[in-house]
Amino acid sequence: MNALPSFYVSHGSPMTALHPGLVGKRLAGIAAELPRPKAVVIATAHWLAHQPSVGGATRPETIHDFYGFPRELFEVQYPAPGAPEVAAQVMQLLDHAGLAPRLDPTQGLDHGAWVPLRLLYPQADIPVVPLSIQPNLGPAHQYAVGRALAPLREQGILVIGSGSITHNLHDFRAGYSETNEAPYLRPFIGWIEQKINAGDIEALLDYRRQAPGAARAHPTDEHLLPLYVALGAAGEQVEGQRIDAGIEFGFMAMDIYRFDSAPVARTATTHR
Repeated sequence: MNALPSFYVSHGSPMTALHPGLVGKRLAGIAAELPRPKAVVIATAHWLAHQPSVGGATRPETIHDFYGFPRELFEVQYPAPGAPEVAAQVMQLLDHAGLAPRLDPTQGLDHGAWVPLRLLYPQADIPVVPLSIQPNLGPAHQYAVGRALAPLREQGILVIGSGSITHNLHDFRAGYSETNEAPYLRPFIGWIEQKINAGDIEALLDYRRQAPGAARAHPTDEHLLPLYVALGAAGEQVEGQRIDAGIEFGFMAMDIYRFDSAPVARTATTHR
């Protein structure tokens, strides 16, 4: 089996589950193109922990970790099975990398996990292992987590980071809209795309200091950090592809990134 790509997905508002829009079409298209994965390991911006935590539940519950939304949204269930054996493998890989993981046998799927998974695999028949992020440890740590998980892709396990390429909820009060975009949005997402295309990992890890509008695009890190898990999981030499999934509310970009391991350059040989 060829190695699966890894993905970073902007999951948007919880209402994406009911009104999937362009991101729903993009994710459905991705699922149609990919081989059926053995399981999904998803690092979600809504499970925060001080150390890498791995969900090992046999039947992870659907967590409605939000409030103030329509009752219909709270009735949505995503009854995907867990994968304790894959969780054990994730634990082993992280432990071997010196990342001190912990297993949580009861952790369910928060909306950062089940919203995009529902759009990718609506039948909820792919086993899922959720993975926490560590907002106190920064991008380089999350990149190391992804690098540790890279062997999973060779086994048909799909590695996803779920967050949002821009995420400043204070801007709900700023009056932005489809016709009045936040001024930082395009420069920031353009910088991310440029650095990914250039393979400039060093700059990406230092995004907070180097990227234009970084503090406005991400007052806190947690929704961008899953990008580094997906990026790391693709290996050392990476080909990244930005998939435009639109902009919501004038300030929340819904970019998806696909990461493939770049082919190894071969030196030509002359046969005599």
